[in-house]
Amino acid sequence: MNPTTTNAGALGAVAVHDRDGVRHVVLDRPEKKNALTDQMWTGLADALGSASEAGCGAVLITGRGPAFTAGNDLKDFLEHPPRDEAAPVFRFLRSLVSLDVPLIAAVRGAAIGIGTTLLLHCDLVYASPTVKLKLPFVDLGLVPEAASSVLLPRLVGRARAGRILLLAETLDAEQALDLGLVSKIVADENLDVEAEAAARAIAAKPRQAIRETKRLLTHDRAEIVAAIEREGASFRRQLASPEAQAAMASFFKR
Repeated sequence: MNPTTTNAGALGAVAVHDRDGVRHVVLDRPEKKNALTDQMWTGLADALGSASEAGCGAVLITGRGPAFTAGNDLKDFLEHPPRDEAAPVFRFLRSLVSLDVPLIAAVRGAAIGIGTTLLLHCDLVYASPTVKLKLPFVDLGLVPEAASSVLLPRLVGRARAGRILLLAETLDAEQALDLGLVSKIVADENLDVEAEAAARAIAAKPRQAIRETKRLLTHDRAEIVAAIEREGASFRRQLASPEAQAAMASFFKR
């Protein structure tokens, strides 16, 4: 398997390389806390979509620098709003569901918006003690995405999901572990090594058995995709609403 690297444009990058059966996907925009641009959504969708065909047995996603991701780059997001299901962000969300090899995340620092909802699609999540998870959708006049309106209540219960989504509460590493959002807390200096070791261990196991187990764990893919589509339609309506426009304007004034 040959190492490869792909850049996702001048506004940011997604670095991709394959090693020891593992596809490493690195959010590579540390100067902006790895805030995601339209070009980065495309890079992420392509990286996940081609992982299996490239012979990878696992995918490991990380962020360069002290933050996993601050979520959407709002300026870029408003310049390239997702107008339909073909938008890069929705391509990426569907690629999360269709990925047929295990997805592992190594998370440190801020994990905002998609930085948290992405974890609901991961098979293993290793977190630094510095982790701060937050879903600020309602504060921006928006609604949940990535099927989090279905997956989060299923994982933590309706009452706790309400606190996280309606109050936009921030969760630290211990809270995230208690709720099942992360698999293990690892000292920051050991985070990348331990997460990569887990990804390599999975990639070394019998591939068909791993894929079948992943398929059984995500047997309700059609339901998850349907949730993404429902959320997407609502998200696009809210994005055009006066309250979302006001919330965004307020954000940029800070």
